[in-house]
Amino acid sequence: MKTLTINLPDSLDIEEFEAKMLFAGQLYEKGKVSLGQAADIVGISKRSFIEIMRRFGFRVFNYSVEEVEHDIRVALGY
Repeated sequence: MKTLTINLPDSLDIEEFEAKMLFAGQLYEKGKVSLGQAADIVGISKRSFIEIMRRFGFRVFNYSVEEVEHDIRVALGY
């Protein structure tokens, strides 16, 4: 795993865990890392990452309503 060092302004009131969650959540939503990789970045289990994602405004499933409706129609043969 690569190591990344980020210099943040002293005025930014953010804990390390929060910064890791924000970073990992963005990477996951953009499809750059898997759910397991995102959890590893934060240093927690996949299950914990899934449970915490919503508090940070991230979604586990990145499907739009239209994509879900399309998948349902295809699965039902419409």
